[in-house]
Amino acid sequence: MLNEALATEIVCMLRYKRHYFMARGVHAETVAAEFLQHAQQELEHADQIAARIVQLGGEPDFSPDTLTRRSHAEYVPGNTLVDMIKEDLVAERIAIDSYKEMIGVIGDDDPTTRRMLESILAVEEEHADDLAGLLDAGGR
Repeated sequence: MLNEALATEIVCMLRYKRHYFMARGVHAETVAAEFLQHAQQELEHADQIAARIVQLGGEPDFSPDTLTRRSHAEYVPGNTLVDMIKEDLVAERIAIDSYKEMIGVIGDDDPTTRRMLESILAVEEEHADDLAGLLDAGGR
């Protein structure tokens, strides 16, 4: 379960990085800055999850060969700035649902992992709010 979350965070980070570099248009600078910040936070989440996997006696799976198959979110490049924002918002909502489900499965069995996932969930919800706000502002 945690390796799937790890894959999701890595795929999301890669998508955000692409969007950061490919952002074009009148409001691209502002939106690109948001993409970069989100990419950095997704990488931090991946690092937290990988560390927890090791703490639990497992091995974090960073294999690029299976990354997209294990990820809950897709890697969709997006063509326009608005498309990129929409794709990132869809991915964030998928991640939010995944984290809520994982937290429910873990329950009280592993409070450390649950707290970590709750912390990540809060950031993912913030990302979704940021992206929805960008869409409401017309890609600004």
